[in-house]
Amino acid sequence: MIKTILVVGASGYVGSHLVPELANSGYQIKATGRNLDLLEKRGWGAIPNIELVELDLNVHSDLDRLLQGVDAVFFLVHGMNHGHDFIDIELHAARNFSQALKQSSVQRVIYLGALQAKQGNSRHLDARKQTGEILRESGIPVTELRAGIIVGPGSAAFEVMRDFVYHLPIIIAPKWVKSNNSPIALRNLLHYLLELLHFNPCRHQIMDVTGPEAISYEAQMRKLGAHAGKKVRILPLPLLTPSIAAYWLKFITSVPTNIARALIGGLRFDLAANGSAIQSLIPQYLLTYDEAVEECLGHESEVVRSEIWGFDPDALARWQTGFGYYPKQAGYTLKTDATCEQLWDQVQLVGGKEGYFFANYLWRIREWMDFAIGGDALKRYRRDPEKLQLGDKVDSWKVINLMPNRFLSLLFGMKAPGLGRLEFTIEDKGEYREIDIRAWWHPAGFSGLLYWFAMMPAHLFIFKGMTHALVKRCKAKAREGKSITQ
Repeated sequence: MIKTILVVGASGYVGSHLVPELANSGYQIKATGRNLDLLEKRGWGAIPNIELVELDLNVHSDLDRLLQGVDAVFFLVHGMNHGHDFIDIELHAARNFSQALKQSSVQRVIYLGALQAKQGNSRHLDARKQTGEILRESGIPVTELRAGIIVGPGSAAFEVMRDFVYHLPIIIAPKWVKSNNSPIALRNLLHYLLELLHFNPCRHQIMDVTGPEAISYEAQMRKLGAHAGKKVRILPLPLLTPSIAAYWLKFITSVPTNIARALIGGLRFDLAANGSAIQSLIPQYLLTYDEAVEECLGHESEVVRSEIWGFDPDALARWQTGFGYYPKQAGYTLKTDATCEQLWDQVQLVGGKEGYFFANYLWRIREWMDFAIGGDALKRYRRDPEKLQLGDKVDSWKVINLMPNRFLSLLFGMKAPGLGRLEFTIEDKGEYREIDIRAWWHPAGFSGLLYWFAMMPAHLFIFKGMTHALVKRCKAKAREGKSITQ
């Protein structure tokens, strides 16, 4: 009987949706991710039957201890976010985990892989296949589910296509736009994963998981456009290879570039699939692509109904269908020997009469631009000149998240095509501290992209100057304190 479950890769897309479902079903969960802070931001730490564990399978970890008392494992990790060498990283992680499984009392492993092309070769798809083979070397029964595009808010492959539809007046696409895939709704996939726990396999299994229809990427984008009320114009260019397309993806999509580039390598193939085996084992109604998209669009505002946005009602009210799910970002990080408290004292002075520490004339120009189109950024305001609290208005910004000596997040309040925030992050690294100032931007269509890239040079210049100015102010304050005490 399955009681305790280890979810490896809980911070990923599927894992982040699966963990709450497992917890609600009464299982004891060990949820792992490379970044413990990211797991904690999901609020899981307050759930009694969820234990959060920081785990990087590519560095030395006490896997034997982690696997103690574990009955079943969901292996959901991939290495696409690591960049060009992600395959080596992914396979190395699988080998480390497979070796640890051999010494454990785990009853079964459920691995989420990828559909395989009958013809052609993709490094991304091949790595998914090899990961399954490595896990099976452990000798523990492995159920490998092979999925194509998962239709749900935040699904990388789905969001790549949605960004194409929302952000481009004309979609210039490689010839792979005619290739077929078998997308599956997130809800259907989660049901399969949960129900598999009720079976006790004695051998390895490989099964495709699909929706009820095979559909080309071109048709998927046209259907997306229809749901969004946009006319989709697609111009396939045979000479536009996936490798060339990957270079300009970072301009079009807000999906993390490394992930988008890896996905493109697999999109150029027909990924035929047969989901009859798992459907006969676990019958359920499979949502059509149209139904899955409609359900997805109904839940996409979850991106701002989260800890990241402080569950702020103003952010939620301003979110619109058509905003990029994944944000663009630009910022600067600086090391310093200033204390967290010293840095925080300076961060709290942002705005009002104090200004923004650096290049205040550029901030003033932006405020006048907002005023010219009907905004109220010229109205300068602070409740308290030295301290901030949650909900405070700072000029045209609003404090939506605040952790003293660690983090400040401000909701962007000026008129612009999209939704944004400005973050100040302080991290204590022991021998030194890091101060990071960063803007995050969810673009609204093509105009939102143009706005972001038009502002990019100013962002890079300003944030670098702001971090250096903050650190300089801390040093000046420290010298002033010493002179007073002497």
